[in-house]
Amino acid sequence: GHTVMGPSSSMVLADLGADVIKVEPPEGDRTRANVGFGSALFPVFNRNKRSISIDLKSEAGRAVIGKVIAGADALIENFAPGTMDRLGLGYKDLSQAHSRLVYCSLKGFLSGPYEKRAALDEIVQFMGGLAYMTGPSGSPLRAGSSVGDIMGGMFGAIGVLAALRERERTGRG
Repeated sequence: GHTVMGPSSSMVLADLGADVIKVEPPEGDRTRANVGFGSALFPVFNRNKRSISIDLKSEAGRAVIGKVIAGADALIENFAPGTMDRLGLGYKDLSQAHSRLVYCSLKGFLSGPYEKRAALDEIVQFMGGLAYMTGPSGSPLRAGSSVGDIMGGMFGAIGVLAALRERERTGRG
């Protein structure tokens, strides 16, 4: 996961005691380099996690991520639609190889006319009407924090916990 939604989801699980391994690209998570207001993004949303740098586009990287996934209970991702499938890490591929794996895919837009669009939190706040409730009458204003991303991440964590509980009954992720 990157930026806010994915990291906030796994942050909740890490805060509850899960052993979370954050997978970063070879150059590191881009929020590590944020300055000013955004400088808190990485340390806040990635606390209590271990990180590993893997080039998911390389053969060696795919071998490493395969080993990480083989020992995992859950995978959380929030990449653009189709990214995980192109990497061979989509739900269909992984659920066949790892039937107990809980797979949480966090997206800003679900299937429909906007499914391929980037879903920055502020855009969603304006599209969903929150900005019109936050600002003064006639002057919509983005909420101060990424409330949509954080709430989506929290619901992702709740979904992972529910799926892990269900897995106890069915044996499947």
